[in-house]
Parts: sequence; structure tokens; C-alpha cells
Amino acid sequence: MLFPRFTLLAGALLLASVISQAAPSGTVFTANERGGSISAVHLADGATRTVALDIAPHNVQVTPDGQWLLAVGMSAHASHHAAAGDAGQLLVFDIADLERPAFVLPAGSHPAHVVSDAAGRLAFVSDSGANAVLVFDLASRARVGAIPTGRYPHGLRLSPDGKELYVANMKDDSVSVIDVAKQEETARIAVGRAPVQVGFAPDGKQVYVSLSAENKVGVIDRAQRRLTGKVAVGRLPVQLFATPDGRQLYVANQGTTESPDNRVSVIDPATRRLLATIPVGRGAHGVAMSQDGSYAFVSHLEDGTFSVIDTASRKVVATHPVGAGPNGISYSAR
Repeated sequence: MLFPRFTLLAGALLLASVISQAAPSGTVFTANERGGSISAVHLADGATRTVALDIAPHNVQVTPDGQWLLAVGMSAHASHHAAAGDAGQLLVFDIADLERPAFVLPAGSHPAHVVSDAAGRLAFVSDSGANAVLVFDLASRARVGAIPTGRYPHGLRLSPDGKELYVANMKDDSVSVIDVAKQEETARIAVGRAPVQVGFAPDGKQVYVSLSAENKVGVIDRAQRRLTGKVAVGRLPVQLFATPDGRQLYVANQGTTESPDNRVSVIDPATRRLLATIPVGRGAHGVAMSQDGSYAFVSHLEDGTFSVIDTASRKVVATHPVGAGPNGISYSAR
């Protein structure tokens, strides 16, 4: 394996933006699939590190304890959505040292997204090629299970109570519900065309799912395990994330490569109405949120940047350059 190399972008390369208040603290990480790299941006001063990898990372995730940065992807010689052939990998970095992974694990034929449990002990990777969620024990550094899902599982998130994983099955028009303790699928919910990612309400009572082929967001009642409604958004919605108070849901609308969308839709989950449409960069894809909900972070696939959105004013307050083709995005308070 070729270990990553550092490139350091000076803070002066930060794209000019009008910032009406002090910069947020913490660090944003992006998976730059087209550039075969990950970027770490220190928000307070804009200092940026871009680390080249030997995979094309599609998704990154900081573990809840802040110890690890998880990255998944396929060989850098094949795009994420190309036909499976090269084995996928899960790269596990000490968040304080991105120079090289602490360890690397085989991650199936076509890894898409990764999340961890609340303790940061188990990692769950959706393997689109195998129609399964792979389970890894980070302490023993081993794969410990594989859970069958619907066809082409993609985005997945852990419920606030830590008991269930919801997984969007893109080619099955469904969402799989996985019992974390039992490590088995307990339900499969029909939701609509080409679901990409899911997101939970902070109280865990509702689950939101982006329906990319319908330009809508579906709303799932978790207790009833059924779809209860849909909300129209922009073109080809991808990732979505609710603020911690549950009053806003941020949805990134990617559009197509030929005709990228550059908008974030903000929904009021209580009324299921559109609150705002925020212009951002082209190909809006990933969404992450600061822990206090003051800021949302949205990656721009076509521009090689991400936006910082003030959730009170619903305006972009900064834009940061990263590597080429940023997809997944994650936030750490450190």
C-alpha cells in the first residue's frame, strides 16, 4: 500500500467570503473521491490539509468519541460508481495524525458509506456490491459480520438511541431497518424511487430519506415503520441532516454532472414545508452539522469546495477549497 502524502494549503487560499461573525471552531473532513484524497479544514483559521490516498474515498465519518476518522472507498484507479472489480477498503485514521492510516481493513466489493456506534467500537459499512452492511470491530481490527439488506445499500445512519441502523437501498426503493444488537434486518420499508441517504429527527421518532429520482424527501414514522409523506425539494437530493433542535432539515440537491444543482433546501419537519432555498456551490452533495446546530456544512462535488451555512440566518458565511470531487463530509469539535 502507498501511504498518503501531505499537501498543505495556506490559509490564504481560503476562498473569499463575507463573514459576518466569528468563524466557527472545530474541523471539517471531506472525502474527495475524484482527487483520491481526504481534506481536513480547521474552521477557525481556514488552514487546510489534503492527504492523498490509494483509494477514491466516497465517505468519511468521525467516530462519536472523536478518536478515529473512518474513510471508505474503492481503488483510486476506479470510480466509486464503476463496475465492481477492485476490492474496497476501510481506512482508519487517528484523528490527530492523518499522515497515514492507523490500520486498513478490506471492505467488500463496493463500499459506499460508513458510520460507527456511539462508543466508537463498531463500524458499519454499506457494501453496494454485496447488498449487505459489513460490521467491523475497531478494537480487534477485524470484520465480524455481514447483514443482508435490499439492493444497492448506500447511505446509512444510526438512530439517536443507538439501537437501529437505517439504510437507504438505492435499487430497491426501500430502507432497511437493522437491529444493532442482533445484527439483522428486522424490517424493510418501501419509500419511493432511488433513495440515497437517511437522517433521523433528534428525538428518533421520524426518519427522513432523500428520494433522488423523485426530487423529494420522504418522511418515515419510526414506530409504525411506514412512509407518512413526501416533501418536494431541489433536483436529485442526496444527503440530509436535521439540526439538534429538530426545527430544520438541511437537504443537499446535487443535480446531474451535466446540469448540477447548487441549492440546499431547508425543511420545517413539523409542518413539512420548505423554509428556505440556499444557493451554494455546484453539485451540493454531503451534509454535516456542528454539535450545537449553529452551522451546517455542505460539500460541492463539482466545485471542489464546501460551504459553511449559519443556520440562524440560513446564509453561507464561508466557502473552503478542498480536493477534487468532495462527496462525504464530517465534523469534529476538535
